[in-house]
Amino acid sequence: MRSILAAIAAIAIGLFGAAEARADKLQDILSKGVVRIGVPLDAPPFGSQDANRNPVGFDIEMAEMVAKALGVKLEMQQITGANRIPFLLTDKVDIVISVMGLTPERAKQIQFTAPYANTFLAVYGAKSLQVSGPDQLGSNRLAAAKGTTQELAISAANPKANIMRTEDDATAAAAYISGQADLIATNSIVAQALAKQNPSKEFDRKFTIRRSPAHMGVQMDQHNLVRWLDSFIFFNTMNGELDRLHRKYLDMPMDPLPTL
Repeated sequence: MRSILAAIAAIAIGLFGAAEARADKLQDILSKGVVRIGVPLDAPPFGSQDANRNPVGFDIEMAEMVAKALGVKLEMQQITGANRIPFLLTDKVDIVISVMGLTPERAKQIQFTAPYANTFLAVYGAKSLQVSGPDQLGSNRLAAAKGTTQELAISAANPKANIMRTEDDATAAAAYISGQADLIATNSIVAQALAKQNPSKEFDRKFTIRRSPAHMGVQMDQHNLVRWLDSFIFFNTMNGELDRLHRKYLDMPMDPLPTL
């Protein structure tokens, strides 16, 4: 009997410990005075490095604004399209702000906030290429960062597509710009920035994959944190700060965003 009671007690302690480990993330951030936010450095103008290797961009400034509003220190961690969700699931970051689109499959793993930036995903290439849909890619090599919405969407629409799956968006861009790939699948704003940086390279939009507003992500059970972030997004929409970021980094006013 004692051994049974001891086993039950051990299980109870283990469950209690697990519950403690999954405590309210918002309160944990406020108590520790630090928020860990995953950001991109391979997707300008959302995230990149300046001449002094300092992180800059829309998502970088959003992370700074979140930390300031929380009244805590910001600890930024560089992430890529492929490891955004794994970093959340393994508790390496508290929040992901990385121009991340919402999909039903991803929503099985993490919680998404309301959108904070309005963009779309598309395939770009030279004007001479006659491609108007996933089924017309043919043998053309398409560069796309693995694990991103655009890579998954093209793979689903055309399983036989010749996709060059790269580790991150920067590598996909380099592959297209250098001629290793014939096409690139990326965010519309990223394509716009790349076209400005590489005026000799054509970024003719071949077809739109889908509209893809950017959302922040948190762990699945962190309802208080996602509610606070939704309030943060709403507040900064109303006071014009998100419109300021759209004009500063995306060269356009903030259009009305869809709601969850």
